[in-house]
Amino acid sequence: MNEYYQNTECEVDSITHNGIIKDIDDSYYYVSIIAQSACVSCQVKGACNVNDMQEEIIEVPVSGNRIYKVGDSVEILMGKSMGKRAVFLGYILPFIVLFATLIISLNIFDDEGIAGLLAFGILIPYYFVLYLLKDKLRNSFEFRLR
Repeated sequence: MNEYYQNTECEVDSITHNGIIKDIDDSYYYVSIIAQSACVSCQVKGACNVNDMQEEIIEVPVSGNRIYKVGDSVEILMGKSMGKRAVFLGYILPFIVLFATLIISLNIFDDEGIAGLLAFGILIPYYFVLYLLKDKLRNSFEFRLR
């Protein structure tokens, strides 16, 4: 008979990363995580010379009554819906804007070169607006420690 292991600490609707606390101030823990592509864990990564592994610092608001110190190993939690929103804002919406601009530009100018330049050019104001909204977006993407 099969027995199923149930982890009561696992949150189904969250994404987790292991990290180390690098710095602490009054409102944030600054946690270092190693972001890596799928290539890093590939069996034949040495054959293709792809090395996409970098350290990122995540700001996690200080909350709760747990006290951490610099150097502690922690687990960061982020809701899956926040990850989907990040993918939408960073990849899907810009693609839609680019594609729509390309179609509209082709109909207006009837020149593929100009339409292509306008389609790529529209991404500059798009990402500039995202940059201007970074503080508002930062508040909507909240991380927790476990």
